[in-house]
Amino acid sequence: MKNLEGKVALVTGASKGIGAAIARELGARGAAVAVNYSGSKAEAEKVVAEIKAKGGKAVAVQANLADPDAIGPFVQSVARQLGPIDILVNNAGIYEFGPLEQITPEHFHKQFNLNVLGLLLTTKEAVAHFNPRGGSVINIGSVVADGVGGGAVYSATKGAVDTVSASLAQELGPKKIRVNSLSPGMILTEGLQAAGFLGSDFEKQAVARTPLGRIGQPEDIASIAAFLASDESGWVNGQAIRAAGGFRL
Repeated sequence: MKNLEGKVALVTGASKGIGAAIARELGARGAAVAVNYSGSKAEAEKVVAEIKAKGGKAVAVQANLADPDAIGPFVQSVARQLGPIDILVNNAGIYEFGPLEQITPEHFHKQFNLNVLGLLLTTKEAVAHFNPRGGSVINIGSVVADGVGGGAVYSATKGAVDTVSASLAQELGPKKIRVNSLSPGMILTEGLQAAGFLGSDFEKQAVARTPLGRIGQPEDIASIAAFLASDESGWVNGQAIRAAGGFRL
């Protein structure tokens, strides 16, 4: 289904995991995709190669979105290479967990600088290069925005993502730019495996709380993001969409 033919998509944090799956899905549906990465150049180039192998168009573009000075040149580079932007997926993020007594200013700012400020500044720059016809911004949140023990700061960043999305939906609607947040539950990614969650009691508890009886795959999120990117979701704006198989904390 080539329902994104002729559109330009920018996906941040797209070298692996959910971001990579979204980039591949948007490319498969016809969009030209900017695959952003911070340090994982080889992985980003692999995603680009996979998109091109299926007849799509993609470029890898490096930028650390926790650095405000890097964001303007990064977005300008994407627009210069691919043209006006139609779709922005703010996926880049970081998570660190720890109890209250371990929270420090560094722990706080490290997450907020990327997960919230980086998202805002990337959106600001991207909107300046959006197609005049409008488009779609998809902000990747998390079900832990509801609050999870040991994750006060990370949960706060994802709660902020939902609030920012609702606010920007109001502000950017007159420009025909829709803004929604998409909140996954536990997803089987490289990060999840590296953190040792796979096969752990934490995973078993997550599955037990999920009516569909499994944890998610990156492709589960990618297909929903592709819907939100397309004209088929043209009347969906300002929504916080949970994609977690019915999981509840």
